[in-house]
Amino acid sequence: MSLNAIVTGASRGLGRALAVELARTGAQVVLVARESEELHAAVAEIRAAGGKAHAVAADVGDKEAIHQIAGAAAGLVGPIDLLVHNASTLGPTPLKLLLDTECEDFERVLQVNLVGPFRLSKAIAGGMALRGRGTIVHVSSDAATSAYPRWGAYGVSKAALDHLGRSWAAELGELGVRVLVVDPGEMDTAMHADAMPEADRTTLARPEAAAHRILVRIFEPAFENGARVAIGGGS
Repeated sequence: MSLNAIVTGASRGLGRALAVELARTGAQVVLVARESEELHAAVAEIRAAGGKAHAVAADVGDKEAIHQIAGAAAGLVGPIDLLVHNASTLGPTPLKLLLDTECEDFERVLQVNLVGPFRLSKAIAGGMALRGRGTIVHVSSDAATSAYPRWGAYGVSKAALDHLGRSWAAELGELGVRVLVVDPGEMDTAMHADAMPEADRTTLARPEAAAHRILVRIFEPAFENGARVAIGGGS
């Protein structure tokens, strides 16, 4: 796979697994995350295996960081072919009912899960459109389509992210830019453990397995631009 990719939220969990899998198939990958130590450890892992990876420590929820991310990525690997919006936050845990959710916490979830992806796509998608090719992937959740108590802020942000993906597809499809929404299903990640500490981890899919399935499916031509793809599958 010869492409240049950005993966946000890439220091752990699904983001890290996606970056590792992309690099394994030959992509040059820019890993973006707030946690600098974990981020550089992920890059070291990829490079030790012979892959090409670079770290950009930044918070996608910070408006001032967006052009830093886009500029650094272009300088490190060149024009971006694949942008994966994986970074997200639940907000404070244990998760709260909407009536108990602070307005500032709700706003922070939207900044990271929705506004950040919008800003970064805006910084990257123009170049894709000029070249007539590129793929943007929004990592979503079943909380985007089903309402669960205490998942309000996260679910609202993911539902809006789904529709943002469809809107980008409607506007950019004729210019050669493909936008897909993927729901990876429940995975054994730190985020899932924070949200549902009582869950049986043995029943959850491994992020590595989900990453492999995602990267196989997002390049399948059968999916219409703007499609929502449920990954699911085993461990």
